[in-house]
Amino acid sequence: MHVEDISRAFIAVLSAPREAVHGQAFNVGRNDQNFRIRELAQIVKETVPGCEISFAQDAGPDKRNYRADFSRIGRSLPAFEARWDAHKGARQLYETYKELGLRLEDFEGPRFRRIDQLKQLMETGNLGPDLRWLSEPMAA
Repeated sequence: MHVEDISRAFIAVLSAPREAVHGQAFNVGRNDQNFRIRELAQIVKETVPGCEISFAQDAGPDKRNYRADFSRIGRSLPAFEARWDAHKGARQLYETYKELGLRLEDFEGPRFRRIDQLKQLMETGNLGPDLRWLSEPMAA
């Protein structure tokens, strides 16, 4: 789900008559955009040149059903339409990552992984084992 579609849904709810939305919960999305993780991985592979997909060898099929029904939002808020799909979103992310120069290393270190950030702060003496700042943190 793209943040633009979520934002449009919020605006639609806020603009709707109270009786149309009061006490309601809405799945925001499109019925044609229900995907399994494997299918999303394939979309990424089609989008990112040189991308390879691998699955854990001991992983069995996921028998859970994640199919969400988005018909309520369509009935209650007919003016709302989710405009993004997984292909378009994957392309946008890929192009943005390229534009910003993000690399795999950026995602696998302390910048975006909280546990790595905490470990780094503990190793530099800024954070104690109780996850509290030390009284006089060391300079990074």
